Amino acid sequence: MAIKALKPNTPGQRGMTTQDMSEITTKKPVRSLLAVKRRGNGRNNQGRITVRHRGGGAKKFYRLVNFKLATGTTAVIEHIEYDPNRSARIARLKEANGTYHYVLAANGMKVGQTVVSDEEAPIEAGNRLPLKNIPVGSTIHAIELKVGKGAQMVRSAGANAQLTAKEGEYAQVKLPSGEVRLVHLECTASLGSVGNEQHQNIKIGKAGRNRHKGKRPTVRGVVMNAVDHPHGGGDGGRHRMARAPVTPWGQKTLGYKTRRRKSTSNMIVKTRHQAKRR
Repeated sequence: MAIKALKPNTPGQRGMTTQDMSEITTKKPVRSLLAVKRRGNGRNNQGRITVRHRGGGAKKFYRLVNFKLATGTTAVIEHIEYDPNRSARIARLKEANGTYHYVLAANGMKVGQTVVSDEEAPIEAGNRLPLKNIPVGSTIHAIELKVGKGAQMVRSAGANAQLTAKEGEYAQVKLPSGEVRLVHLECTASLGSVGNEQHQNIKIGKAGRNRHKGKRPTVRGVVMNAVDHPHGGGDGGRHRMARAPVTPWGQKTLGYKTRRRKSTSNMIVKTRHQAKRR
């Protein structure tokens, strides 16, 4: 995928870049695989804001992506589609019996290509099989964490992980963050990396484009009043903060560990922090 620069007909278009949609083959999704997506705008069931800077945005339907393609499925790619709910492209698969599926489009997927989900599927990009049957050193994405639950890791545009080792009942997988994690050999993964790898290089260019995404403006804590943020207040001069940087609720933001799921710590061989230090 390439990045397209716009001709600066307006000030907002100067420096703006957009996605090249040449790989997308249809604009019309499968209606049976659409679901209405309700907007919470960052509010909980009491109407209170629990996630800041959310609201507005263009209306969009959710695409029902199949993250646990059944074993024994063989289907042909009918179209590569745009999905407004994720950074990756999605591929429309059609089985011989007429059943449709949406899956994440791997890098290099083409219309007419056959995708297989099976224990002994060929080692080709887009095919899905258990980790026990994937060669060590392979690039993978859409990885299960629990057997049969469906893909949970490595699903965003351009992301890929590497199967580095197998030992006993578990495989070692190196994730995009640098973390090395144990995953059960019966868990499935798709071969190759997720497509649309240039997504991260797109320049938004203007505020209105973020508003279309449902993102509202962000204000720094140091320019707020003391009642609104721990960093706020003062006489308007440029002073140092009298405390370490914190969130609006007082939680430290530099070096403070926030990991709560200690139950899976024994599955982490090397943390992403240890990987960065090397």
